[in-house]
Amino acid sequence: MEQYAHRHDDEHHSEQARHGHGHAHGVVDPSIASADPGLWALKWSFIGLMVTAAIQVVVVVLSGSVGLLADTIHNFADAATAIPLGVAFWLARRGTTTRRFTYGLGRVEDFAGILIILTILASALVAAYESITRLVHPQPVALLWAVMVASVVGFVGNEAVAVFRIRVGKQIGSVALIADGYHARVDGWTSLAVFVGAIGVWAGYPLADPLIGLVISAAILAIVWSQLDPSCCGCWTVWNPRR
Repeated sequence: MEQYAHRHDDEHHSEQARHGHGHAHGVVDPSIASADPGLWALKWSFIGLMVTAAIQVVVVVLSGSVGLLADTIHNFADAATAIPLGVAFWLARRGTTTRRFTYGLGRVEDFAGILIILTILASALVAAYESITRLVHPQPVALLWAVMVASVVGFVGNEAVAVFRIRVGKQIGSVALIADGYHARVDGWTSLAVFVGAIGVWAGYPLADPLIGLVISAAILAIVWSQLDPSCCGCWTVWNPRR
């Protein structure tokens, strides 16, 4: 029975890869981190998104833009998810077995997946709370030009990560990494939504900024919901132990 369960898991992940569902947004699929080039891509993607978010957070503090805050939180969360995943794969690759973990530490990947989902969920809730607060208690947004520049920085940072992931994914034949690159490209266009919000504020609609924050929060929540789909989320095995 145990052998059948392991074989079923292998077939399940192979089926995901064939249909392009190996990617979970904000979560790097095991096939990405199973080889040194994949881990290398994971590391530099983390650095790229952290630098992007760090630049944006400076503008958030100076401008008070809650729309930009939501995008910054999103980028920080995406970057931070690489930490538990990296630790998980480092442990899994040790292949250590103990009396408690008789099959090694490979299942730690699933717990890393849960932690990643919780991280993304927390970022969505914080962004939504700040946006709603700003709708109830409007505040002026300063340095609109800087907000626009920061939104472009978010776009460029995500696009650079997208190009990098797609290139490495093609080199190592990782469908999941290629898909992750295309999703980073979508994140870049999300960052440009902040630019639209800044234009709205400049045109005399101050609520455009928190509304954009809510839109980004909703997008992040949609991502979290997609992770709970058993047809495409590898960590569903932890949520549903009877599988």
